[in-house]
Amino acid sequence: MFTPYRIYNEEHDIFRQSVAEFAAREIVPRNAEWEKNKMVSREIWEKLGEAGFLCMQVDEQYGGLGIKDFRYNAIFAEELGKTGCSGPAIGFPLHNDIVCPYIEHYATEEAKQHWLPLMVQGKAIAAVAMTEPGAGSDLQGIKASAAEYDDHFVLNGNKTFITNGYLADVVVVAAKTDPAAGAKGISLFLVDTTSAGFSKGSPFEKVGLHAQDTCELFFDNVVVPKHHLLGEKGKGFSYLMTELAQERLIVSIAALAGAQVALTDTIEYVKQRAAFGKTVADMQNTRFKLAECFGEVDRGRVFIERMIELHNERKLDVYQACLAKQEMTDMQCRVADECVQLHGGYGYIWEYRIARIWADARVQRIYAGTNEIMKEVIARRILA
Repeated sequence: MFTPYRIYNEEHDIFRQSVAEFAAREIVPRNAEWEKNKMVSREIWEKLGEAGFLCMQVDEQYGGLGIKDFRYNAIFAEELGKTGCSGPAIGFPLHNDIVCPYIEHYATEEAKQHWLPLMVQGKAIAAVAMTEPGAGSDLQGIKASAAEYDDHFVLNGNKTFITNGYLADVVVVAAKTDPAAGAKGISLFLVDTTSAGFSKGSPFEKVGLHAQDTCELFFDNVVVPKHHLLGEKGKGFSYLMTELAQERLIVSIAALAGAQVALTDTIEYVKQRAAFGKTVADMQNTRFKLAECFGEVDRGRVFIERMIELHNERKLDVYQACLAKQEMTDMQCRVADECVQLHGGYGYIWEYRIARIWADARVQRIYAGTNEIMKEVIARRILA
C-alpha cells in the first residue's frame, strides 16, 4: 500500500521478515502481561540476544555481528513499531542505537570488553540518564555532580523519566564535573547499577508505554572508577550532541511505524464496521480522512527512508535529525487521533491496538528533545 523509497536490498528484506516473525511469535503474545507488570521480561532480552538482534553493529571481538549498515537497525526499530507494542518498540532500540554508541565510541577498552558482550547477549540491559526533575531539554541545567578523586569519581544526584531504568544493569549518566563551566563542565559516566549508593524508584504509572519500565534513578555517593569515564572529562555535552542525531532518527522511525499501523488497522476496521445501512468506509468523510492520513504517512516514508540513507552514509546532520523527529512525531499524533475517531467508541477501548497507539504516541513529541526545541534548532539553521 505504501510507496517505498527503495534503499533496501533482498538481504534487508529477509532480515525484515525474520524480525517480523520473531515479534509475532515472542513479543505480541506477551505484551498484555508486560503492560500489567510495567516492564518486559528479562527472558525476552536474552531471546533477542540469541537471535542476534541486539547491538548488531558491535565488533565481533566484543561478541557482536559487526554490521555497520544502519539500515538493519532501522528495520529492527520499524518492525517493532509495527507491532503496536510500544514498550518493546522503545526499550530495545534505545539499548541498541542510543546507549550502545556511547560505549562503542567513548568507553575505555576495559569497559568495552566488560559491557559490550553482555549487552549483545541481552544479559546487561542499558539505559541513558540525562533528564532530571529540574532539567529536561535544557541539559546544561543538570545538577547531578561527580567529584574527582585519585582513581575514581563520586556521583551524587537523581535522574527521572529513564527508559529501561528499572531493569537497567548499566547506565550512561550525565553529571557535572565542573559546575561553574556550564556545558563544558558536563561529563559522561558508565554506572554499574549494582554499585553501592545506587537505587531505583518504582516504574511510573504512565498514560501510555505501559510495558516500558520508566523510573527515577538515585545516586548517593556512588563510586565510579575512572575507567568508567566516557571519553574526556568535560566533553560530555559535546558527545551528547553528537549522538542525539541518531536518537532522534530512531524516534522518527518508530513514529512513522506507529502511524502506519494505526492507518492500516483503521482501513480494515472501517471496511467491516456498519453504520446507517452501509460500512463506515462507504462514507465520504471516512474516505477523505483516510486519504489525508495516507498522504501524510506515505510522504513520511519517503522522507524518513532518505534520512536513513543519509545517516547510513554518515551525512545526516543535526538539523535534519531534528526535522525528522519533529515532523514524524507530530504526524504520528495527528494520524493516530484521526484513526481513533474513525473507530468511534471502540477506539477508546484498550484491547483495540489503536487505543494503545494513540496513548503511546503523545510522549514522542516530548522525549529526545521536545518538538519545541526541535523547531528552535531548525529556526537557527534557516535564519543563520
